[in-house]
Amino acid sequence: MAKAFPFSAIVGQDAMKQAMILTAIDPTIGGVLVFGDRGTGKSTAVRALAGLLPQIEVVDGCPINSASPGDVPDWAELGSKKLRKRPTPVVDLPLGVSQDRVTGALDIERALSRGEKAFEPGLLAQANRGYLYIDEVNLLEDHIVDLLLDVAQSGENVVERDGLSIRHAARFVLVGSGNPEEGDLRPQLLDRFGLSVEVTSPTNMADRVEVIRRRDSFDRDPEGFAKRWARAESGVRKKIVAAREAIKTLDAGTEVLEDCARLCIALGSDGLRGELTLLRAARALAAYDGAKAISKAHVSAVAPLALSHRLRRDPLDDAGSATRVERVLADVFA
Repeated sequence: MAKAFPFSAIVGQDAMKQAMILTAIDPTIGGVLVFGDRGTGKSTAVRALAGLLPQIEVVDGCPINSASPGDVPDWAELGSKKLRKRPTPVVDLPLGVSQDRVTGALDIERALSRGEKAFEPGLLAQANRGYLYIDEVNLLEDHIVDLLLDVAQSGENVVERDGLSIRHAARFVLVGSGNPEEGDLRPQLLDRFGLSVEVTSPTNMADRVEVIRRRDSFDRDPEGFAKRWARAESGVRKKIVAAREAIKTLDAGTEVLEDCARLCIALGSDGLRGELTLLRAARALAAYDGAKAISKAHVSAVAPLALSHRLRRDPLDDAGSATRVERVLADVFA
């Protein structure tokens, strides 16, 4: 198996790395959308994060990565139900993929002839408790988008055909990337992403040279390069594990809740998903920083990530969405 480029060794792209770390701490934030130029490290960061995360405990051979024998679906034919550890799954969802490949397929012939529920799991089963990565997400076919919206809402994949029904857990962090020049993302799917980031190629000479140096070093000696970054990777991993525990007891005071609501009102954000995502992201950041409480600084830091993609378009304002959020932050938190 090819070794992933170390997450800590990615040069720059701090907003993208922060967004991915926050969703690793709290998957209920809702995933990350990364829009930007080709070759800016989007897919590298996703695979690097998965390699960084601690292994998960699963029932050996379970097609949906169940955490305990009681969670194994009845259609899964397993002998032993021993637990073992495995890397956090990262599943690619390619463009042009069929619906059966995504949801899984029922074997009707076997069901009729033997009276058994025969099911071939799909990509959603493989991604359970991990990451589902979609490159060029803005080019995804509409019927697949609708399917993903349903599953993201319920956390369950249901396959029905000819009176037969199969269901299984499908909870994953959705990560999408794309180039905005190739088309917009459907508003319904855009709203399902908790955080969004716009990435660009570095313009600083020193940064570009360092990107080349590190990538060349990794390509020539992946094992040696990984060893040199092992301590940094271990440090980030320990902070993520500690933060996952800390968020369970990190309460938000009334002032923080009012800050979240005040920001979303000022930005004209529809619904309450913006406030909830903002609060969860701020809590995850506070936990990662080892803070005892969520502060206004934590809310300010994550606001561009949580709210930029929720703004209504303003034809009279040429500023980017992140810039508009920063402007409102300055006004509201003055």
